[in-house]
Amino acid sequence: MKKKLIFATGNADKLKEIRMILSHSDLEIISMKEAGVTDDIVEDGETFEENAVIKARTIMERTGEIVLADDSGLEIDYLNKAPGVYSARYMGKDTSYEIKNAAILAKLAGVPDEERTARFVCVIACAVPDGRILTSRGVMEGRIGYESRGENGFGYDPIFYLPACGCYSAELAPERKNELSHRGKALRGMRSILAEQGIL
Repeated sequence: MKKKLIFATGNADKLKEIRMILSHSDLEIISMKEAGVTDDIVEDGETFEENAVIKARTIMERTGEIVLADDSGLEIDYLNKAPGVYSARYMGKDTSYEIKNAAILAKLAGVPDEERTARFVCVIACAVPDGRILTSRGVMEGRIGYESRGENGFGYDPIFYLPACGCYSAELAPERKNELSHRGKALRGMRSILAEQGIL
């Protein structure tokens, strides 16, 4: 019988990515909703690490299962690393990413390439019922482009340009994106940690 692991997200796109990246593990990955947890968890940490741990620990305490949670976001150097930990709530939680992305592009209008540096950051936290808290961090460096392009991503992907690939994050094929992405790196790091800890 497969071990059950809850991933603390209600984001279907994110869950799909996570299942792809962890597809070779012997784990049944279910969402918070599938685990019967539907209420919002207050993420009041000041870092990606703190928020990921808050989510993972809270849901582990409610369900008694192994829980993975992530906190991720976009840091734009020209905007003093904003939106950062507020990426999902930037300009209001219910504001569409189309509007958020357009606003960021407007704020960086006329800013040259070398000052448009940015990165996606993801921290995965794992809370184990025996009290262990494990974390893994992944980063994808790039810059803010000059337009919104691509259909393969979500969130801020359409404005995030990858100079090494010559394209926007939302233009990458899903498999390639998982190789390069902050979430892919953090998840692979966590997969190694879980194997070392005897959880996988």
